[in-house]
Amino acid sequence: MSIAGIFSLLTACMKEGASEAVKPSTVSIFAPQDAKEVTMRIYDKAEGGEPIKTIQIKKDTADTEEGTSRWEAFLPKKYKGKYYTFEVTAADGTTLGETPGPGAVAVGTNGKRGAIISLDDTNPEGWKQDKRPALESPADLVIYEMHHRDCSMHPSSGIENKGKFLALTEEKAIKHLQELGINAVHILPSFDFASIDEASDKPQYNWGYDPLNYNVPEGSYSTDANNPKARIKEFKQMVMALHKAGIRVILDVVYNHTFDIAGSAFQRTLPDYYYRKDDKGEYSNGSGCGNETASEKPLMQDFIISSACYWANEYHIDGFRFDLMGVHDIATMNKVRRALHDIDPTIFIYGEGWSAGACALPEEERALKANMQQMAQETEKYGSPIAAFSDDMRDALRGPFNDDTKGAFLAGKPGEEESLKFGIAGAISHPQVEMSKVNYSKQPWAKEPTQQISYVSCHDDMCLTDRLRASIPGISQEELIRLDLLAQTAVFTSQGIPFMLAGEEALRDKKGVHNSYNSPDSINSIDWSRLKEFPQVFDYYKGLIAMRKQHKAFRLATADKVREHLEFLPAKDCLVAFRLKDLKGIDEWDDIIVVLNANKKAATIDIPEGEYTVVCKEGVVNTKGIEKIQGGKAEAAPQSALIIHR
Repeated sequence: MSIAGIFSLLTACMKEGASEAVKPSTVSIFAPQDAKEVTMRIYDKAEGGEPIKTIQIKKDTADTEEGTSRWEAFLPKKYKGKYYTFEVTAADGTTLGETPGPGAVAVGTNGKRGAIISLDDTNPEGWKQDKRPALESPADLVIYEMHHRDCSMHPSSGIENKGKFLALTEEKAIKHLQELGINAVHILPSFDFASIDEASDKPQYNWGYDPLNYNVPEGSYSTDANNPKARIKEFKQMVMALHKAGIRVILDVVYNHTFDIAGSAFQRTLPDYYYRKDDKGEYSNGSGCGNETASEKPLMQDFIISSACYWANEYHIDGFRFDLMGVHDIATMNKVRRALHDIDPTIFIYGEGWSAGACALPEEERALKANMQQMAQETEKYGSPIAAFSDDMRDALRGPFNDDTKGAFLAGKPGEEESLKFGIAGAISHPQVEMSKVNYSKQPWAKEPTQQISYVSCHDDMCLTDRLRASIPGISQEELIRLDLLAQTAVFTSQGIPFMLAGEEALRDKKGVHNSYNSPDSINSIDWSRLKEFPQVFDYYKGLIAMRKQHKAFRLATADKVREHLEFLPAKDCLVAFRLKDLKGIDEWDDIIVVLNANKKAATIDIPEGEYTVVCKEGVVNTKGIEKIQGGKAEAAPQSALIIHR
């Protein structure tokens, strides 16, 4: 079936302009070919109560995926404002449980029942005029990862709509993002997820990687979870406010698994079709969450593509971060990219190029980091290739994911210099990077530098300050700040796409918690008073971002240009230096040298002769210039970066 076709069949929203009696909404699901019957129930309430109408759905005679059938019903407009469920009765007479169906686009409280609404009623004023901020190249992105509660719950935030979509419409939040200089927010899962009771007023927290209804915003982030239209309208208000501020919105999507199997809309409509099983017939667990979806199956593939397109069209989403992308198959990811390209070529896709456990799909078919070049095919036709996070660069800087106490480059431990160089080059093939010495990847995995997401911390792991404390016992506050700034200098001067965790600009900590997915606000919320306590940290981050945005040399965008202009200077233990050269016609700075010194002593390197302007030194960034120095040699202060140009 076509991408548009399958999704339109899964909607249960009333279509404006249709005759009440003649053109009602179409609702349908896919069920087993031998299903005995499919029942649709209409309710007055989102939860509880008896159905006010029961409808026996008819089986469509059109061709469908082998072993499946499509069941279709029509809803008169008189049911607008009501709720619905489907229930499939299997061939043996057993019922599979009520569900709003996989394609629900509006739901009631806690997502148990679909809601019958008009999507036109959810559009805020000016929504049809909303436009995506311009983007010439993915290399121009500066991504800021945030959770709705983390950024707004602390009293110091000054935000009224705490923990809500509307928090990101408030002037205080918008102004902070603009002053910092980021141009894209990556919001953690914001679809309807299962772990939060939307009917409760008690404080609850979860990252949201437990999908329930993929195509509906999460109710707990709305000011009124009991109103199906409120969550949709407020999400759109958030997107529109960010767009007006020149900030793109990237949605974290979790198509690789569901909250559980038995209660999922997939299992309750077409049992076992949407999930992978291994050779023993047991559910595969590449997600680490007890199940993994089978993206290679036609209906699941179409669902993923259609869902992403729906968010891009209905909510004007500008990009997607795929959770555990390595669980999905390469063909599906490439089809997602093509479909989104047809909507807007600037929509950007990236994800985790790994799985969280053994996966039933063969490695050569999966969207793993090692297979990224297969997701860079046809880039001339379909724009930017899909990108992946660089754990090579991350762990070269701060140490391995599986051992919080083990440090690396930042801890002054030699041996990670080549891995860091690989990250600086954007994970492409570079003649000065010796791949045999790179920590994880022995072959370049990016065709273009825009396939690498450069980062040192994200939501999933210790934040940077906690990791520094864990891996460097007895670290002082002064040393921690120096190393924090040094780490981000590597990220923001790399040829990959820079990515940072919200609050790092305020020396955020999570009190040492490694996996804070359901920790309380006391752990996860950002104390914004740290901005006043450590103003030099915010100023440095702001300066790095401004320098990157002002100077194209740090975002050359193509592998050929990187190989032409990026030259590594001789590395030393815990010191990496590189030169961006021959930049005439590319940048107003003709020659740039970056030195990253993680040693506790100052380090001197040889540089070409000439007069240089220092723009970064000892924790200060100033693109207008700090001082002048003469070439021949340059000295980088202990545990800090030096950036000079001529």
